[in-house]
Amino acid sequence: MGRSHFVIFIILLDFLQILDPSFSLPLCTDSRAPFQQKTPQAFCSYNGTSCCNSTDDKQLQTQFNAMNISDPGCASLVKSVICAKCDKFSAELFRTDSVPRQLPILCNSTTSENSNKSSQTKNDFCSNVWTTCQNVSIISSPFAASIKSNSTKLTDLWKSQADFCNAFGGASGDGSVCFAGEPVTLNTTTPISPPGGLCLEKIGNGSYINMVAHPDGSNRAFFSNQQGKIWLATIPEVDSGELLDVDDSNPFLDLTDEVHFDTELGMMGIAFHPKFSQNGRFFVSFNCDKQAWPGCGGRCSCNSDVDCDPSKLPSDSGSQPCQYQAVIAEFTASESQPTQAKTASPKEVRRIFTMGLPFTGHHGGQILFGPRDGYLYFMMGDGGGIGDPYNFSQNKKSLLGKIIRLDIDSTSSVEEITKLGLWGNYSIPKDNPYTEDKELQPEIWALGMRNPWRCSFDSARPSYFMCADVGQDKFEEVNIISKGGNYGWSEYEGPYLYTPSKSPGANKSMSSINPIFPVMGYNHSDVNKNGGSASITGGYFYRSMTDPCMHGRYLFSDLYAGFMWAGTENPEDSGTFNTSQISFDCAQKSPIDCTFVPGSSAPAFGYIFSYGEDNKKDMYVLASSGVYRVVRPSRCKYTCAKEISSAVDDDIPSSPPAASPPSAATMLTGSYSNFVVILMSFMLMLASWF
Repeated sequence: MGRSHFVIFIILLDFLQILDPSFSLPLCTDSRAPFQQKTPQAFCSYNGTSCCNSTDDKQLQTQFNAMNISDPGCASLVKSVICAKCDKFSAELFRTDSVPRQLPILCNSTTSENSNKSSQTKNDFCSNVWTTCQNVSIISSPFAASIKSNSTKLTDLWKSQADFCNAFGGASGDGSVCFAGEPVTLNTTTPISPPGGLCLEKIGNGSYINMVAHPDGSNRAFFSNQQGKIWLATIPEVDSGELLDVDDSNPFLDLTDEVHFDTELGMMGIAFHPKFSQNGRFFVSFNCDKQAWPGCGGRCSCNSDVDCDPSKLPSDSGSQPCQYQAVIAEFTASESQPTQAKTASPKEVRRIFTMGLPFTGHHGGQILFGPRDGYLYFMMGDGGGIGDPYNFSQNKKSLLGKIIRLDIDSTSSVEEITKLGLWGNYSIPKDNPYTEDKELQPEIWALGMRNPWRCSFDSARPSYFMCADVGQDKFEEVNIISKGGNYGWSEYEGPYLYTPSKSPGANKSMSSINPIFPVMGYNHSDVNKNGGSASITGGYFYRSMTDPCMHGRYLFSDLYAGFMWAGTENPEDSGTFNTSQISFDCAQKSPIDCTFVPGSSAPAFGYIFSYGEDNKKDMYVLASSGVYRVVRPSRCKYTCAKEISSAVDDDIPSSPPAASPPSAATMLTGSYSNFVVILMSFMLMLASWF
């Protein structure tokens, strides 16, 4: 394949990623994670992991009894249909583009023969419901309720099975799931071999802890360091041999006078408004010292609301309790056309959030905009101390040890700020969990975190909100964050019980929490056989095709840079991962020569602070020794059968011969696969004209 063919093929693969629909992991209709049943349900047979508690189960039983269905066969089918709300995949079963569905999508005969998502997909359950129930009287029928009718028989509303299944049926050929009368189970996919290794090229010497792709979709990105500066850089093309283009002397924003920098303090996060290209708004999360800067003052997170007396807190490294503050502030680009701006005004447009920290450690600080909801997520640690000594993480009135979710596009009145006890100038999203759990502080999206260090939304499936959480003595973890989820700390450290200084919340026992356990992670003994330091750095799902053997895997590492892992989901969309440690190396003829660990072939990263992703979905390692980009595995002599041989410039080594690329038909399943085959043929034909 010539170079022009290769370019067209890569463009096509990127396009196919856009076509690929987004599917959910196990998730309930209220966006919460399924939970482990402590006692069997009396009515719906969803024991083990379920989306229903005992109250939900009783309500469904009451609803079913009121239907007064005389036919036993029909009664059994209808019962299974209404109990589908308890299925751990109910969010997908009841999926819709606009208004929530009253009933799950029923498997029907339109299911594609190529579908391999679920073992139930070949079951024509919709036809079975019609055949069995069409002439049976169902009082307050859930089928009729979905179209706001009081009719009791299916034949009163639909003329045929085809009409009925057009209304309630659905295929699984698009990669989704449908309901077949029993709990959804996914087919186990063929085990995937771990990748040969991760090949990296060094493109910059700067040390950064944040990277954000420019919202305009270009090849530019923002980089920030912990000391308080943000730079706008241009990223070179892969295999170009060029360096990251950044002017160290001309930062986009300099807040070093306001930011207090120390080991765990500094500028911790940057986030650009989803409409930055129009409004120029962006946000910075940083720490400040109220003794050094008058603009730093705020309430102390140790207060009477959380049963904490700041006067009794011990000093930490010579600092006073709540001397250091966690701040989120809004800034704006300098130009009237934000995409053209090369600098920003250092003057705050608005102070969003300010909170005093009890100790100098464990305060996360990353901020992200949700790709679907547009809200700002703020990752906050437990405030420090061994074992969360003041139990902030499980205290529902404390924002420490939480994932926080804010609406920064509107503000609350002074009365509402006082009533809700808010920490700044923002409003609360109407679907935050506090509307269902009145004990929760309104800002809280999830709780039970120790020190979340680097979270990301999967660009292909935004429901996968991944957060790495730093452990205490034993385990480093990666969690899938969901609405209202409790991730266990300090009752659990990863999957292990932990003995805290207090029970969760005020006067509650351990049985009062229902923890969500990590989907990936590693023991401290895995990285240090003699015990000692380990600290996780969360990453991304790798979505580029530069390394096709890494595509779709979640990459993360240890801060101390000796280890990286790739998490592979199996079955797909199940939320279940197999994790393998991967080797990594520096590419031949890297734009900047790598240094290596003495006595080892591994590149000397120093510390891996974070990861980054550009607008082309290429992935970057942000280390104390520089910026590294993932490149073709063959440049490190790693074998990847999916890698496509290409004609490249003489200064970059060519790939070794590789296996033929998979056809479009095998790459995709679903209703649009034929379209893709035609599209690929057309684009390859175009390539022959170059």
